[in-house]
Amino acid sequence: MNLKTPQYLIGLVAAMLLPFMTSCHDVEQYPDDPVGNFEQLWTILDEHYCFFAYKDIDWNEIHSRYRQQVNPQMSREELFDVCARMLDELRDGHTNLSAPFNTSYYRKWWSDYPQNYQARVIEEYYFNFNYRQTGGITYGILPQNIGYMHYSSFAYGIGEGNLDTVLAYLATTDGLVIDVRDNGGGSMTNVETLVARFTPVRILAGTICHKNGPGHDDFSEPYPYYYNPAEDGRIMWGKPVAVLTNRSTFSAANNFVSIMKTLPNVTIVGATTGGGSGMPFSAELPNGWGIRFSSSPIRDPQGNLTEFGVTPTDGCAVDMDPLAAIDGHDTMLDFAVSRLLH
Repeated sequence: MNLKTPQYLIGLVAAMLLPFMTSCHDVEQYPDDPVGNFEQLWTILDEHYCFFAYKDIDWNEIHSRYRQQVNPQMSREELFDVCARMLDELRDGHTNLSAPFNTSYYRKWWSDYPQNYQARVIEEYYFNFNYRQTGGITYGILPQNIGYMHYSSFAYGIGEGNLDTVLAYLATTDGLVIDVRDNGGGSMTNVETLVARFTPVRILAGTICHKNGPGHDDFSEPYPYYYNPAEDGRIMWGKPVAVLTNRSTFSAANNFVSIMKTLPNVTIVGATTGGGSGMPFSAELPNGWGIRFSSSPIRDPQGNLTEFGVTPTDGCAVDMDPLAAIDGHDTMLDFAVSRLLH
């Protein structure tokens, strides 16, 4: 579920930080005991987490409630469980507490929703297992002469040559389904590489800002970032596109959907994505445990936060019918194909 930072965003964030380097406050250090580690964790989040206001979270109330569960005699496992439950209050799939014996992870952002994807149904009933694969992409041509590509993770490298191969093979089709269901994110550099094949002009991809103080509302002004079209000589795609999503479309994949939704001839089909729109921040507790969470909010090209997900295009919300799937029909894919044909 990680969201790796491309070099241009690293440079952007570094440039944004420079004016504030001299005003950084001292971080209070706590002792390596259950109370000290709890207080250090709470304080790190208090000063750096970026979605308190957006999610209407009373972090002070949460401190009072969970501090009562911490005592000097508790074991590390018991302390970890209390801290993990506290972090679950953030409702954030990007928030992880890592110890040698466990890693906390908030699962309800996807576990309370239907899965809406079965790879075997497509591989067997739509392609009879006669599909192609390259650079993390599974692709082929559906019977209705619609191109199909499933990108399972933006953590998989996607080379320019890979994309040329895929788009050249699909060039004679009448439209393209880009399936990012169950894509948990990865590198935003790969997002840029893929989006660049679908826009002939430079586009605003979104904005990013950073925390510039310990207060929950202490943020810099949003800084825009842009994507350019692929370089000359690369194969571009100008026909209709349907991007297929489910709740497990998260992090960098969520970012991909938010950008594609703004492009002409692109329809978002399926379920609202899982969200995850913050750049990560990492720190360490006195006992050596690591904490990672969202600290720099990224907004879509319209200035909206997509932490809770990107909705499908109007009229294009659809779930998978599990009974139809038994008979070999992916109702979400079928809907996307019908949208491209009409």
